[in-house]
Amino acid sequence: MAFPLAIPLAAAAGGASLLFRQLFDADTGTFSYLLADVPSRNGLLIDSVFEQHARDLSLIRELGIQLVATIDTHAHADHVTGSWLMHEATGCGIGLAAAANAENVSIPLHHGDQIFFGARFVEVRSTPGHTNGCISFVLDDKSIAFTGDALLVRGCGRCDFQEGNAHALWNSIKGQILSLPDACLLYPGHDYNGRAVTSVVEEKLFNPRLGGKATERDFAGYMENMKLPHPHRIAAALPGNMRSGMPREFASTANWAPISFSYAGLPELVPAWVALHLDELTILDVRSREEASGCDGCIQGSLLIPLPELEARINNLPKDKSIVVVCHSGSRSALATQKLLEAGCTQVANLHGGINRWQAEGYPLEGVTTPA
Repeated sequence: MAFPLAIPLAAAAGGASLLFRQLFDADTGTFSYLLADVPSRNGLLIDSVFEQHARDLSLIRELGIQLVATIDTHAHADHVTGSWLMHEATGCGIGLAAAANAENVSIPLHHGDQIFFGARFVEVRSTPGHTNGCISFVLDDKSIAFTGDALLVRGCGRCDFQEGNAHALWNSIKGQILSLPDACLLYPGHDYNGRAVTSVVEEKLFNPRLGGKATERDFAGYMENMKLPHPHRIAAALPGNMRSGMPREFASTANWAPISFSYAGLPELVPAWVALHLDELTILDVRSREEASGCDGCIQGSLLIPLPELEARINNLPKDKSIVVVCHSGSRSALATQKLLEAGCTQVANLHGGINRWQAEGYPLEGVTTPA
């Protein structure tokens, strides 16, 4: 039995042929979006966030998605894109409006372009006004659009820097976004009030800046008198995004082990690496004493500290070796790993799949007994 099993992507997609995930960065109020064509497992990541790279990569790997490209709606002023990091990790393309003139872009995007992922695609629509290089992405069947900062839920992007222009934004929203079918769902680049999605018909009726009977003159008068402070991360975000998120001084810092992070955010190791480095590690078994001495057996040299006793005995753990935490399936050991991290342990990881996976992949156990 091989671990991990390829997840049935159709089930993860709720039975649909398209998988869709909305992700959120609380620090910047930024939404990122993962799309995947279920039959081919090809996907796109929209408006990724540098600091959320590990989370996003873990989700992509857990779902078994082959990322075609990471694409941005514009060169952001409030966060740095994770595009370059994702390219380094997966080999995917980097897509951004050609008008942004950013470095490291392998897919310069123009109005009318189609970005395919498997049998599906998103259409690129030029929607300048917030910035000169703003674009929106419309799903092939026009059921969903990703509007970046051009159109927000009951709002829109500001127009007072990065070649912003209120009249251009009015024309972009009216001509390229609100011209979509009324039932088209609109997913914004940001929200700070818990609003994750809207629709064309809602924004036509209720957007206070441009909905209802508002005219272009009304809209421009509103936008040109907002007097907002500049985004507080603009000094770092804009230069970073003009490099597609590539750090100025990128160095591959060797970790103590080839750690991967689960979508839950926990550091994990696979049995193959652990088996090769047993002498260098503390294998912390957090099962009960009855389990450790029972039919499952234990990994050679394991230190047994049952999970209920762990917090009281953390200070007794060896300080000279990194810690790999194990249990039967990797569930209780995940909780133990979290507790160790919270206690300040830095070189610690969970054994993915636990002793169950260890044994299934053919690695030896000590003290295995056969139930009567």
